[in-house]
Amino acid sequence: MASYRAPLNDIRFVLFDLLKADTVFAELGFEDASRDLVDAVLEEAARFNETVLAPLNRVGDEVGCTFDAATGDVTPPPGFKDAYDKWVEGGWPALNAPLAHGGQGLPHALGAPLKEMVNAANLAWGNFPMLSHGAFEAVLHHGQPWQQEVFLPKLASGEWTGTMCLTEPHAGTDLGLLRTRAVPTSDDRFAITGTKIFITAGEHDLTDNIVHLVLAKLPDAPEGSRGISLFLVPKFKVGKDGTLGERNAVRCGAIEHKMGIHGSATCVLNFDDAEGWLVGEPHKGLMAMFTMMNSARLGVGLQGLGLSTRAYENSLRYARERLQMRALSGPKNPGKPADPIIVHPDVRRMLLTQKALTEGGRALSTHALLQLDIALSSSDEATRKQADDLVGFLTPIVKGCLTEWGVETTYHAVQCFGGHGYIAEHGMEQLARDARITTLYEGTTGIQALDLMGRKTMQLKAAGLRVFLAEIEAFCAGNEGNDAVAEFIGPLRAKAAEWLSLTSAIGSRAGNDPEEIGAAAWDYMFYSGYVALAYWWARMVAAAESSSHSQAFKQSKRATARFYFARLLPRADMHMASIEAGADSLMALDAEHFDA
Repeated sequence: MASYRAPLNDIRFVLFDLLKADTVFAELGFEDASRDLVDAVLEEAARFNETVLAPLNRVGDEVGCTFDAATGDVTPPPGFKDAYDKWVEGGWPALNAPLAHGGQGLPHALGAPLKEMVNAANLAWGNFPMLSHGAFEAVLHHGQPWQQEVFLPKLASGEWTGTMCLTEPHAGTDLGLLRTRAVPTSDDRFAITGTKIFITAGEHDLTDNIVHLVLAKLPDAPEGSRGISLFLVPKFKVGKDGTLGERNAVRCGAIEHKMGIHGSATCVLNFDDAEGWLVGEPHKGLMAMFTMMNSARLGVGLQGLGLSTRAYENSLRYARERLQMRALSGPKNPGKPADPIIVHPDVRRMLLTQKALTEGGRALSTHALLQLDIALSSSDEATRKQADDLVGFLTPIVKGCLTEWGVETTYHAVQCFGGHGYIAEHGMEQLARDARITTLYEGTTGIQALDLMGRKTMQLKAAGLRVFLAEIEAFCAGNEGNDAVAEFIGPLRAKAAEWLSLTSAIGSRAGNDPEEIGAAAWDYMFYSGYVALAYWWARMVAAAESSSHSQAFKQSKRATARFYFARLLPRADMHMASIEAGADSLMALDAEHFDA
């Protein structure tokens, strides 16, 4: 059975030694986020996830959710409700919510390790509260004052959960095709009618109410995505004074039978003149929904990271224990009949790949969440703008790369276990199945790549990229005389210059052929991810060398960085070659000739 122990040593290293987050928190006015409090939060989060959530991971997969077709009710797996009650009792949903709305007002960067732990311990369970934060953000930034007063404290406390209702049976990513309708009734209310699919935690018995954020079109809506509005549609009706009313006309019609995350309820929701309230302006729903989606995309990236963490942890334990064959250079454990498989180069290749992508991904994602804190809380307008540009640029990289790397690291876990990885006993096949969904929801990898290439890079004139490249150059310039990282500075500088040149070249080609954007996007996202991790590995070596960590810790960072630069960073060259091949090889074959 897969075990889980939170990697607190490396989490603390990233927060305090690498990012100096405690200093940043103080500068941003998070007076309560002292080193002692952060340490206490991390310790308690580890305890909760290791002892409450992790033991439920397998039963969630084996039992799954139960759907009652007669009533539309959904019951999560055994133990899930008790765990959720403890989650609320511990105040975890309120960690990052503002004090004014019942939250604890702590930084988003402190929420990053909590989310990583939840996703590593029990990804399916973590889906039930995951979207509540995004629903909170949508109402906070776009809701009417009474909506904020009524809904935000309940979402912050975890008494209610939130969902995001976008997808319909005939329309996936193309929201302009949606058919759900909203008809004005009386007293600012709307009657919502339509069917939404793939709704995570759309129905359950963990809370007294579920707040659905639903995209729909008003009778006078323009065609396409310009005519979409956003509505609050609670499971139980809610008055403007906060009183809870009768059951609303929204019902679960089915739950999906999925490849993984069996413990998570993925619902078909039918709205039949359900009572709803407009959020924001008419026909401006996508802007409000993207507030929620951006939060969710970073959260899903942390799902990939959490699964990578657990996959690596179990692979490493097994590789140290499993005896098989002798090392090619001679016995390493002569007192036993065979050597542990960790002595074999190919097993080390898989372990080091997992370690490099996981620890690098932790640095990348925590940095992105810290930029979000700066963008929201800095007193300096220029600093806020720069941080906002950077977190916007990093969001599709975090979501796209960390989830794809999650698939890769869980694959390596199955391989490390061999035949034992393919059976359920050790839990690796569950991790591999669960990881697959993370590359799909909140926008597939291709959608993340298009967002990065099209909007965040071309439309915004690479504003976020330029901020990141300036950060890389500042690090390189500041460490030119540092022997500890001298071997990494030259290659990192070269890749940073190449990144900007490659971006300009894509833009030039796109001026003659718009298909070049789509043709380059997927490879550009991974190219960006691998160069970004090169920066973080160089920085981690520098931070480790100047820290009080043990020599073993420092040697581990240095050796992993060398592995990364030698064996994983060259993947960026492959992606660059694909980009430079252009769109012709992708677009030349006529659609009707694919099966010729």
